[in-house]
Amino acid sequence: MFKSLKKFLTKAVYAPIIIAQGRYVKKVTPKLPEAAGDRSGIVGEGQKIRLLIIGDSAAAGVGVDHQAQALTGNLVSVLARNNQVEWQLLAKSGYTTSDSLQMISKQPQQKFDIIVTSLGVNDVTGTLPASSWIEQQQALITLLRQQFNCQQILITQVPPMGQFPALPQPLRRYLGARATQFNRKLTTLIESQSDCQLIDFNSELNNEDMARDGFHPGPIIYQHWAEIVAEKIKSTAHVADN
Repeated sequence: MFKSLKKFLTKAVYAPIIIAQGRYVKKVTPKLPEAAGDRSGIVGEGQKIRLLIIGDSAAAGVGVDHQAQALTGNLVSVLARNNQVEWQLLAKSGYTTSDSLQMISKQPQQKFDIIVTSLGVNDVTGTLPASSWIEQQQALITLLRQQFNCQQILITQVPPMGQFPALPQPLRRYLGARATQFNRKLTTLIESQSDCQLIDFNSELNNEDMARDGFHPGPIIYQHWAEIVAEKIKSTAHVADN
């Protein structure tokens, strides 16, 4: 009882500070554009892979100038060494999981072998409970199966927001704890989905590798992210790796 009361009082004390800091960060953080470049294409030769990447500003490549430097460009480049990759990117800055659900439901039914998602940051910075987010993630997985008949879904964890240099304390600590809570529930969900795998960076962020806004990935992080995803994809039988 006393532990719960202490937790409640702590939240009550810090809530006005966190709200004020959130407004301040939103006001002063540079608004970086999405990466320029194509959002679909076919490259490489060999066994065909149909790849779809969906999500938020990180999926859209915010923090680098061109898609070639972002997750999509790096990932396609690796996979195209030994495969023909037909790829598409459906991502927009500010998207929550709910936004992506609405967007995907409007897409024509088609076939993708592999789908990579990047969602959660905008859910964490909002007021959505972790339990509701997991329900939306389950709905997203179900919709991806129905809409795109995919073989493999790779779901990226919420990044370690407690390390984002753009966030002051205690806002950074609060959002970091929220991100950790979301990721714990996400891990449990993915363990029950045979066609899903979790993309976990499992490493500390280097401030120098972040974009200049202190909130989005820079080129090195995007490259590292793509390498982790590529290794997951290569571990499946339907991708050539010679």
